Amino acid sequence: MMNIRRTGRWSATALLGCCLLFSGTLFTPSPSAAQQAAPYVWQTVPFGGGGYVDGFVYHPREKGLLYTRTDIGGLYRYDYSAKRWIPLTDHLDRQDGDLMGVLSIALDPANPDKVYAATGLYLGQWSRKGAILRSNDRGQSWQKVDLPIHVGGNSDGRGSGERLIVDPHNSDIVYYGSNEDGLWKSADGGQSFARTSASTRTFSLVAADPSKSGTLWAGTADGEGALLLSTDGGQSFAPVQGPPAMVPQRLAFAPDGSLYVAFAKGEGKVVVNPSHARTGAVWKRDGNSGKWRDVTPKGPFPNVGGGYSGIDVSRDGTVAVSTLNRWHPGDEVYMSRDGGESWTGLQEKSRHLSTAYPWLVDYLKGEDKMGHWISDLKFNPFNPDEMVYGTGYGVWMSRNLASVQADQKVEFDFAVNNLEETATLQLVSPTRGARVMAAMGDIGGATWDDLTRTPRIGLLTPNNENNFSIDYAGLKPGMVVRTTANSPTNGFTSQDGGENWEPFVSTPYRRPAQGEGWRSAGTIAISAAGSSLVWAPEKDGAYYSKDGGTSWQRSAGWPTDQSLRPIADKVADGIFYVFDRSTSRILASGDGGAQFNVLVEGLPTFEPWQNVQLAVVPTRVRDLWLATSTGLFHSPDSKSKMVQIRNVDEPWLISFGAPTVKGNYPAIFLWGKVKGVEGLWRSDDKAASWVRINDDAHRYGELRAIAGDWIEPGTLYIAPHGRGVIAGRPAAPGS
Repeated sequence: MMNIRRTGRWSATALLGCCLLFSGTLFTPSPSAAQQAAPYVWQTVPFGGGGYVDGFVYHPREKGLLYTRTDIGGLYRYDYSAKRWIPLTDHLDRQDGDLMGVLSIALDPANPDKVYAATGLYLGQWSRKGAILRSNDRGQSWQKVDLPIHVGGNSDGRGSGERLIVDPHNSDIVYYGSNEDGLWKSADGGQSFARTSASTRTFSLVAADPSKSGTLWAGTADGEGALLLSTDGGQSFAPVQGPPAMVPQRLAFAPDGSLYVAFAKGEGKVVVNPSHARTGAVWKRDGNSGKWRDVTPKGPFPNVGGGYSGIDVSRDGTVAVSTLNRWHPGDEVYMSRDGGESWTGLQEKSRHLSTAYPWLVDYLKGEDKMGHWISDLKFNPFNPDEMVYGTGYGVWMSRNLASVQADQKVEFDFAVNNLEETATLQLVSPTRGARVMAAMGDIGGATWDDLTRTPRIGLLTPNNENNFSIDYAGLKPGMVVRTTANSPTNGFTSQDGGENWEPFVSTPYRRPAQGEGWRSAGTIAISAAGSSLVWAPEKDGAYYSKDGGTSWQRSAGWPTDQSLRPIADKVADGIFYVFDRSTSRILASGDGGAQFNVLVEGLPTFEPWQNVQLAVVPTRVRDLWLATSTGLFHSPDSKSKMVQIRNVDEPWLISFGAPTVKGNYPAIFLWGKVKGVEGLWRSDDKAASWVRINDDAHRYGELRAIAGDWIEPGTLYIAPHGRGVIAGRPAAPGS
């Protein structure tokens, strides 16, 4: 028997075989593919937040009803009994994945069961146009009303609002102030919308005056920005005289009839929030006289930049406002109990309880600050001790805001239980050791041994930067490597499964010079026994190392000017693969990444925007699968041509896991369309038949990665965009 742990150059070449042509024959295993349903239970793998949370709405008349929105991770409702968030938009399919970006929330003051959301991710013409989602049962089910315009839930300005409101004088009337396409109005409870005749193009907020039917206040970024007023139900607006020429970010009505408005302005960029604010102000309109005056907090650092954003007034008249983009000494939340005559900063009077989330402890680096990107804050109208506010990394909720004694501090809990708004860039599940590893944007990532707890060891520290990729050595799973954005050598290695990390001695990544386009550090792979590494910086070829990252040499035969991911064979040491999109060929190296040659050619060609994923079965030598927008292809060994699998119409992601019957071919997991049906699928017979393992309530929009578990048969990890890591397990019999 060949000793694959000691594969040399020539034996590796034998394992790879000669160049093979793609066979155009469609292969139908027996029996034919089925579309059965296998019941699964889907649960969040706890990490603890990590994303930008930009808006909150309490129902004004129903106790215990709080919603929050995120820019890429959907809409949530808070469960006060369980102290956890309930995701409300996991039903969205891939086509509607952009609707996970929630730009605004609206509640019906007269009916606590009704909730609306303005959804869409981007304003570019290449993105999906937006939609209004409406629910009559607090988000348990939804109706979708497509709009003919784009909605920028993840665009500049998303931290302001709210832009979507239900008229408190008539529940059939719903207004939506769009990013750049005017004011839209529904007269039938959100079943349809039409643009009003108002000439205002960009809206930052819309609010109905609680005392005057047909009167709307609005913020615009037209020109230099302005506060606007309409007295004809949004058919026309006029600038309000008195307040500054800045963009209103949020406003709040006080019990005494006063109106408070938080403003921000950028330099050379009108649309701000969460970024770009350079200056700002807080203004108040007297409820009796209608006069305006500047009540901007005069903090201890009068010359620092930044604007203002989140603002609210409690039932007892207490006002709170947050700064925005005050990077030094950090953003602050100011409170006033005398109508804005004087303000007190909460920074020095607060304690943020972060120890339940070890990644956050590392992220904060020992500092106890209010946070950054504080776009919104709200008082609980039924509990004066509770104020909630969002940051660029999660949610803080106070315990004792009103009852705190003079010698005490206001205590804030990191309230992110089941709100996992992380962007996971890669998932892997090693054949031994950690159950799953996740490389995440902005906050590093982690490895999990226990799927029920946020990790305390195995963090991808430092937890304040992008991790682009992570990989393990197939024969020595304790050897792990990853690439990062800002660390000195842009990568780390671990010898103990991710418990401890050491930076690489050197890096092949060259940071772009001034004037060059941005290029990330790219992705990395480690060979089966850890003897070699292949690192592919974005659009800069590939480099290999045979001394653990001490030195790097350029790989010959690797395509240039592309962003490609190297794949390591997990059984035969020193073998790597890559799919060359420019030529539609699979390349392979049998010498540790020094030279790549053509392994499979003649495959269909693909456009840059079309999905292609090359994968190798971790427990088998050179068993290659190619998931593409035109079908699924398979070559099980060096003697077999790559053939297309029938009945799999459009596979978007593929992975493998422990077989359900020991000794059988590994389970194949697929996200895509099988016989015309979109879903998550599992095959236990080498793609001969498929069972759907999710349902229409658990589709999660766009997935960025999937990984089958190699320890627990049937378990699959998925990484929806902006929803952290989710585990699916076969349901217990009878459940």
